[in-house]
Amino acid sequence: MNLFKKDEHLMTDRPIRLKFNGRTVPAVLYDNPAANSLYTQLPATLLFSDYGRQEVNARIPRKLTMKGMPEGCDPEIGDIGYNVAGVVVLHYSKIGYFKGTAVLGHIDADVSIFQGWDKPVEVSIDPVA
Repeated sequence: MNLFKKDEHLMTDRPIRLKFNGRTVPAVLYDNPAANSLYTQLPATLLFSDYGRQEVNARIPRKLTMKGMPEGCDPEIGDIGYNVAGVVVLHYSKIGYFKGTAVLGHIDADVSIFQGWDKPVEVSIDPVA
């Protein structure tokens, strides 16, 4: 486990895998209420689509808790995000600050693999034991 500071909160990595189109992409979920809420729903297969040529996103079956989370965030390229509409987001470009959003974790790979999706893609999100 890798401990580090992000957004003034101590975080602990929890490894996950994203699987799609024959690829396996390593990622981590941080130790925060929203990410923990997602982790309890894993494994999950979600249908991701491109949004605004800046991210791919998918609706999640059950909304995540935002209790104890900041009121918004400014995600980095490669961050796994969430917005209160019940959408998980994989950021492949910088979008700036948005209220009602949270950073759940980070993708440990070149996120350009998410660019240019012209149709929805099934992505399995699995915990790594």
